[in-house]
Amino acid sequence: MDIGIPELTDEQIEAVSQAAENAVRKHVFSKISQKLVEDLTVIIEAEGGKPVSFTVEVDLVLMPETKGLSEKELVQEAVKAAFDAIEKELRKLCPSTK
Repeated sequence: MDIGIPELTDEQIEAVSQAAENAVRKHVFSKISQKLVEDLTVIIEAEGGKPVSFTVEVDLVLMPETKGLSEKELVQEAVKAAFDAIEKELRKLCPSTK
């Protein structure tokens, strides 16, 4: 999606990536207690200059007592939350874009 933003600085890329990671963690922990998460790894990568392309990778391992919860579904929702956060942060960098 091209929303007409300028080439990002390293600091801006870091801020966008941090917002995406925070969104993943917030989403996962809003759905399940942190105590029931055995492992949560979030990787946000940015490639290119203009346009910049973001990749989000989430690895989630729940404790055995979380039967009935779908790790795959939770990861898909968390990735969506990350991309929503990325879009929101990018739009902040170009306020004239609606």
